[in-house]
Amino acid sequence: MLTDKAHSIRCAKGDFEKRMKRLLFLVFASILFSTSIPSMASADSATNLVNTARSYIGTPYSYGGTTTSGFDCSGYTQYVFKQQGISIPRTTGQQYAMGTSVAKSDLKTGDLVFFNTSGSGVSHDGIYIGSGQFIHSSSSKGVMVSSINDPAYWGSRYIGAKRVNDFTPGSLVASADVPTAAKKAVTYASRAEIAQTLVDELGLKKKSTQSSFSDVAADHPQLDAIIAVSDAGIFSGDDGKFNPRGEMTRAQLAKVLVEAFDLKGSTVTSFNDVPKDHWASEYINILYHNEITTGYGDGNFGLSDKVTASQFKKFTDRLTN
Repeated sequence: MLTDKAHSIRCAKGDFEKRMKRLLFLVFASILFSTSIPSMASADSATNLVNTARSYIGTPYSYGGTTTSGFDCSGYTQYVFKQQGISIPRTTGQQYAMGTSVAKSDLKTGDLVFFNTSGSGVSHDGIYIGSGQFIHSSSSKGVMVSSINDPAYWGSRYIGAKRVNDFTPGSLVASADVPTAAKKAVTYASRAEIAQTLVDELGLKKKSTQSSFSDVAADHPQLDAIIAVSDAGIFSGDDGKFNPRGEMTRAQLAKVLVEAFDLKGSTVTSFNDVPKDHWASEYINILYHNEITTGYGDGNFGLSDKVTASQFKKFTDRLTN
């Protein structure tokens, strides 16, 4: 029979062991919880990419094709990535020149895989979707799934892979390692930059001595341009603010360009995403009539898409050349 002292020691020891077990359980649970949530988010991103890519299976091959009517290999990869909000260059060679090289043994879903099908360097690419498979637009069957190790064809023609966006938790590839050329493709034109370009192209001069916008400082680099476009009635603010670092949609830019360059004429367009009663419809018709825009290759204009710097440059080049 235990003495009171021995009994107390045993009880204390039991309580200590219970507390330690509970502490270890909580630590383990917190680690599991903190690591599982990003993994699910990553899985969702990868799944979205694969589901998007697979949704075009059977789309025919078309040399130079960049739309759902027909894709060539790089037109397909560019289109699928665009649906995920990721911009990559147009051609296979340009896509191969970007991103981070990846060993075949380290491939992850979303990596671009490249092949030599012509005998003279990289000439074909696709998107790795896991389990040794990639999805691509083949010249024989259109969009399809193949094995990168296919001994009959693809295995011997495999060149390498590039990662332009990493879907794994905590990755910085998407924001830090994408080359400058790719980053420029998704740089948006700010309202202040657009104002400055219009002033430069149209030779506008300010009439007012100071800005009426509360968010435009006296030392703002585009101050004079902002005043000039405001004086000309090309830009208007919102609630007394200009929002110089803000971005514009393609619909908003259509209105600005038509009014700034005093464009005339109109041709009714048939863009899938532009209802005839939309407020920007006539501005878009005028741009189209003057061959300033042709819309996207998929039949859309991109009403709500933010204007990229490269798109804005194309518009202004067409207006001034």
